[in-house]
Amino acid sequence: MARPVKSARTQHSSQRRKVRRDLAAAALELFATKGYEATTVDEIAATAGVARRTFFRHFRSKEEAIFPDHDDTLVRVEAVLVDAPPQEHPIDTVCRGIKEVMRMYAASPSLSVARYRLTREVPALREREIASVSRYERLFTRYLLARYDEHSHLGDEPLLAEVAASAVVTAHNHVLRRWLRRDGQGDMEAALDHAFTIVRRAFGELPSGASTPPAAAPAATVAGSGDVLVTVARTDAPLSEVMAAIEQALQRRG
Repeated sequence: MARPVKSARTQHSSQRRKVRRDLAAAALELFATKGYEATTVDEIAATAGVARRTFFRHFRSKEEAIFPDHDDTLVRVEAVLVDAPPQEHPIDTVCRGIKEVMRMYAASPSLSVARYRLTREVPALREREIASVSRYERLFTRYLLARYDEHSHLGDEPLLAEVAASAVVTAHNHVLRRWLRRDGQGDMEAALDHAFTIVRRAFGELPSGASTPPAAAPAATVAGSGDVLVTVARTDAPLSEVMAAIEQALQRRG
């Protein structure tokens, strides 16, 4: 009995994606021919063959319309993080996650290239793109912070998580921009894998998982100058260990 329900949901999801993509294609076409400022939501809806209210069921504004797949991609990225094997290094998990974004762009090279060119010309669209990218970065930062050892870097874990997440996103965006400038030609995934090796060199050693207890401090340390020895000992150090440390220092000086 559950199969028809699942099939209906799948069909609805597929129809939703199609409408969003039709609206995105219409918006891009009108922005390119009429200009961004001169294009209205009503014109975008009419070109896509839907009503104005249908447009606003999918997008809040006309600049949002040319990024139809970011919401669904964000869900897939989060699923990669949630389902990651516990033994996988968190940086590797984040690198796998952002490949979902790469695949979104690679699924339609011509559309991605047209959108890239348009966002270079229209500040409002560029701002929308930046806002979309920041959502991935925040998601990665939260994930990394949750995976890092608590107090492993003297309280700097939030900074390290944010910088590492930013490095992964920056590496992805660098490769993506080069691919778009080449009109979507070339092996973007191979270039991305190379970029990730550079990120791993910088952040692969950051601690993750269960923290390792710090090594115990020595029972006592002894320093000397001239005829004077100065001893510093833990308050819980056994007297025998303190005396042994002093004796060893005296023997070295003798």
